Amino acid sequence: MVVRGTKKESAEERIESILQFWEQQSGKRLTRPHFIEGDLREPLLGLSTRDLGWVAKNCRGVMHSAASLKFNADGSGEPELTNVGGVKNMLSLCRLAKIRELHYVSTAYVCGLRNGTIYESELDLGQSFRNDYESSKLRAETLVRNADCLDRLTVYRPAVIAGDSTSGYTNTYHGIYLYLRLMALIVPRQPIGPDGLRQTRLRLPMRGDERRNVVPIDWVSSAMVALYANPDAHGNTFHLAPDEYLTPKQIIDAGYSYFNSTGIEYIGYNTIDPKTFNAFEAEMLPGFAMYSNYESTDPRFDCTNLKRFAGHIPCPKIDEAMLHSYIRFGESDRWGKRKIAKPKAVDESTFGQSLCCSSGEHLAIADSDTVQ
Repeated sequence: MVVRGTKKESAEERIESILQFWEQQSGKRLTRPHFIEGDLREPLLGLSTRDLGWVAKNCRGVMHSAASLKFNADGSGEPELTNVGGVKNMLSLCRLAKIRELHYVSTAYVCGLRNGTIYESELDLGQSFRNDYESSKLRAETLVRNADCLDRLTVYRPAVIAGDSTSGYTNTYHGIYLYLRLMALIVPRQPIGPDGLRQTRLRLPMRGDERRNVVPIDWVSSAMVALYANPDAHGNTFHLAPDEYLTPKQIIDAGYSYFNSTGIEYIGYNTIDPKTFNAFEAEMLPGFAMYSNYESTDPRFDCTNLKRFAGHIPCPKIDEAMLHSYIRFGESDRWGKRKIAKPKAVDESTFGQSLCCSSGEHLAIADSDTVQ
């Protein structure tokens, strides 16, 4: 496993923080992976000569799930630096180490602004994109598909990922969490009307019944593990999309029942003049701007390959109870600002054991905004 240290934590401390958290949650002792400190943004991931030798000797494949989740380019060079440059660096490592197999985590939204049904066999059809993240992921997937150093490529394309379907756990507050967080911070401050409900007068420029392809993280993980563990599934592309869509109205209704509120009006695809904002709209609507390009309905993602190889693992429906669990977890986690305890001293005898395979056959690259 390639792990990048941060200003606050070494690579070892990051691994320990994550594993000790899950040990507390599960009540079970977890084995430690063999990890290498590196940086996806550096040539050959910044690995030392010794570590490069270890990879060449012990790894026959790579599982690459690292990505920058920044929607739009900024002064840091992201998301291009990690999502495209990082893939180039990873492929250079594969060539040097003679690694011929890759499991690559892309996104269903490499489809960009296409409508209708999106097939697992499709990629670049000249589509336009909502943001730099989507276009960077298409360029990255194109790179791995054209890589002459690989014999076998398996691509996983998850839709929008939400929290754990049971506990509500998440460590990345993107997607629907933007809306849930805004509700949690602003709705409780609104006055209670004569009907006993908090009044949240808000016009939304949508119908409310738009399709949203949102999937719980635990299902994505279970499906990917099943596909990874089945050699017959390798070499395919998989859309990890839900059986039942989520809609903005379902999210709003879950907020109504959780916060005892009312007052949302769906006005269709009409522009709202900021000069006409009421006080509640002035607080809420600017926060939605980042996702304004996602207000129209989602396409339908074909999941033929997924159903063939992992159809025995149904995707849980995101319902009111699950949305409430997401809000509760976000509140308890202070929406990502809860202080995490420093990891306890490391038991070095547990390192060198692999989490995903018994012999270190695959090098996992999962260090960036997406680390879980």
